[in-house]
Amino acid sequence: MDKLLEIKNLVTEFRTEDETVKAVNDVSFTLHKGETIGIVGESGSGKSVTSLSTMRLIPNPPGRIAEGQILYHSQDGVKDLVQLSEKEMREIRGNEIAMIFQEPMTSLNPVYTCGDQVMEAIILHQKIDKAEAKRKTIELFKKVELPRPEVMFDSYPHQLSGGQKQRVMIAMAMSCNPSILIADEPTTALDVTVQKTILELMQQLQDQYDMGILFITHDLGVIAELADKVVVMYKGKIVEQGNVLDIFTNPQHPYTKGLLACRPPLNKRLHWLPTVSDFMTEDSSGKMTQTTKSVEEVINSVVVKPEELKAHYDKIYANEPILEIKNLKTYFPINKNFFGKAKDYVRAVDDVSFEVYPGETLGLVGESGCGKTTLGRTILKLIEPTAGQIIYKGRDITPLSQKEMREYRKELQIIFQDPYSSLNPRITIGEAIMEPMRVHGILSNDEERKAKVIELLKRVSLNEQHFYRYPHEFSGGQRQRIGIARALALNPKFIICDESVSALDVSVQAAVLNLLNELKKEFNFTYIFISHDLSVVKFMSDRMVVMNKGKIEEMGMADDIYYNPQTEYTKKLISAIPKGEIEDI
Repeated sequence: MDKLLEIKNLVTEFRTEDETVKAVNDVSFTLHKGETIGIVGESGSGKSVTSLSTMRLIPNPPGRIAEGQILYHSQDGVKDLVQLSEKEMREIRGNEIAMIFQEPMTSLNPVYTCGDQVMEAIILHQKIDKAEAKRKTIELFKKVELPRPEVMFDSYPHQLSGGQKQRVMIAMAMSCNPSILIADEPTTALDVTVQKTILELMQQLQDQYDMGILFITHDLGVIAELADKVVVMYKGKIVEQGNVLDIFTNPQHPYTKGLLACRPPLNKRLHWLPTVSDFMTEDSSGKMTQTTKSVEEVINSVVVKPEELKAHYDKIYANEPILEIKNLKTYFPINKNFFGKAKDYVRAVDDVSFEVYPGETLGLVGESGCGKTTLGRTILKLIEPTAGQIIYKGRDITPLSQKEMREYRKELQIIFQDPYSSLNPRITIGEAIMEPMRVHGILSNDEERKAKVIELLKRVSLNEQHFYRYPHEFSGGQRQRIGIARALALNPKFIICDESVSALDVSVQAAVLNLLNELKKEFNFTYIFISHDLSVVKFMSDRMVVMNKGKIEEMGMADDIYYNPQTEYTKKLISAIPKGEIEDI
């Protein structure tokens, strides 16, 4: 196979006032034509910095490529990208080496139409006129299967869904037929069905143009379906690399084992999810101790026995429901007439009925736009329902005013999808957790409340010093733990988790899911767990509700729905999940 890219002993460092951090430390690998290399690791492992170094997009200062070579085998010969001038790099960037960034909304300019942004790249590199560039752009939109390509050409980024924006980014990246495509977490926040179509699209384009792809992700399930070779990164270094079959069937490094084990398995029900710490631990000096156990041994040690599951269900379903939802509807008016009266509605929640039992976790699953988040917020009356009943502990809370609802707010809590946007950036997290306690008169003074908050922080694996820090000083996983601590501060009985792990690394996600289950046992919570990731919902849930276009598509025990789905929609959701299991490769 022809070589396309050789990265040799790459070191990329960032200088701060106190120290120099080697974000990429002595990394080497080779990409060939038509080959896909999956670069995996948690946030902070150096995988995105490796890709940005390849594109020479490291901001200097504070960052710089300190050592190594990035050899690009172009039609004009071998070029060391590290040595090229910025002008020479501009000729290569987007033209011969293209990149799809992690968050398409921040990569697209909100004041230009999607068509104009793709045209700009074509005109810049191919020196053709506007009419021809427009024709090429619409052709690319058809190729990436965007609906109504001519309409999409004139649409702005905010008018498109997440999957559609990602397709625009792919069209832009493919506009100049690059030799190398770098995809940095291109499907992380997408529904599994959208993710599947994006991955299939990338494979089709690769086959068509014989591209080399560097695919960066934290999800080994995706890598199993897409990559030829795997590079596993940890703290800036490559800890293991090899072909995908070897890495999955016989991982050598404990970190790789941990990444493989912490994704929720679909064919087993576990007490808790294994994490990286089950395979390796590090002391403060960085010295590593590791277990000799295999992935299978660790997973099999936490499998739930059938008799345990039966006893658990018998206990839960012997009770009266804590929550009953009857014919609930939430409509949003659109197309108002001259007098402001709605001519039509978006039926976000459309005649939904179900019960939730004390101590149960009910999973709500479906694609973006199916109505699951609106349903969660309507249950808490953060959005007023259009019709129907919400009966909590035998009382219909639907007609209650906001003032009357206040006494229920202590018992009914929500953990939001994006913990950063739900925290005030100007106040410390200690204050953020104490604030609702003051509002509801929990404990008699701030001294007692502070002691309670510190106790809660420790319970979610944070420490006392974190009380005085601000939201921006925490990682995504830590912010999610802060959101959980804030929900716990009011001693709730019922918690809605709204996509609360969707943007986290699989290893961090596993730790947060385990924490939620531990807290449920400790405080006897009832959960509604909302997610688009059916594998996560199946792990967390006793029963599952599948939603589609505001209606309930299917409802039943989580295992029954997975093993024996009744509707085509549910079958499609299940088939789209990246299995990533050794026996499936």
